[in-house]
Amino acid sequence: MSSMSKLKKLAGISAFAFAAMTAANSVNAANWRYAHEEYEGDVQDVYAYKFKEYIEENSDHTLQVYRFGELGESDDIMEQTQAGILNFVNQSPGFTGALIPEAQIFFIPYLMPTDISTVIDFFRESKAINEDFPKLYADKGLELLQMYPEGEFVITLDEPVTTPEGMKNKKIRVMTNPLLSETYSAFGATPTPLPWGEVYGALQTNMINGQENPIFWIESGGLYEVSPNLIYTGHGWFTTAAMANKDFYDGLKDEDKKLIQDAADYAFEKIITHIDGLADEALAKIQAASDKVTVTRLNEEQIKAFKARAPQVEKKFIEMTGKGGEQLLNQFKKDLKDVQK
Repeated sequence: MSSMSKLKKLAGISAFAFAAMTAANSVNAANWRYAHEEYEGDVQDVYAYKFKEYIEENSDHTLQVYRFGELGESDDIMEQTQAGILNFVNQSPGFTGALIPEAQIFFIPYLMPTDISTVIDFFRESKAINEDFPKLYADKGLELLQMYPEGEFVITLDEPVTTPEGMKNKKIRVMTNPLLSETYSAFGATPTPLPWGEVYGALQTNMINGQENPIFWIESGGLYEVSPNLIYTGHGWFTTAAMANKDFYDGLKDEDKKLIQDAADYAFEKIITHIDGLADEALAKIQAASDKVTVTRLNEEQIKAFKARAPQVEKKFIEMTGKGGEQLLNQFKKDLKDVQK
């Protein structure tokens, strides 16, 4: 056989091998589905797209992201994830708390600090977050990939308020979360559970008097237009969690499990940079957009009056979750104390 013939034959074999490899890769590649609870450009959306970026740059897989409303409300996307229709979901413990009662721990007021560097250290290092919570989620068919903070809670109301007495008879929208209802009852208000899609209209028609959310969400959702009095009580941080359907995750090859874990870690690092300064930017946008907005930041003395009501919420949390919840709360407090040193 001539050299030229050999070369042609080798080229043919190489082309065949390449085609076979490409076909195998395309068979192994998957289009995964991921849904979250927020709008384009919001914190969960940024996290989802960083997760997608890592997956697609480091594998042949693709990731389809669905934003709020595209597949329903928070309860809908959780049901779809548990049923295996979705592979991934990003949901706040405010909604997951109905499924995993211990997740409501984030709604005990004045448990979490509001200093961003301490909050981030806590999420990085906490045993409760990184060891205890994954077991609780696994029991409900969910692989917990990452918990991360979004922003400090801010209350919006129909008038400025600085005392629990001022909250009396105020109907405050809460997520479908029994402990969050307990928090606002302790604060003197009347908690009113509502799905997110109804909140703007309920504020506009005075069906409710206020609600709580991170400031970026108040800005992107336009809530300040119908509830213009912003009140910083310092009572906690909004937390969320990225999860996978556990059957789907457990059925993956080790390399894909590692890919997903690395993508979750990559997105976490990106999101903690993203949220630094985000609250100030969102508030500036709100103040530029409306001259009706007022900003009330409670001083230490005013905070004491609200903080004095927190123990009854802790007591309720332990009643709801039993000995396991009490142990988790103790670990949570220990972890916070460790990072605050």
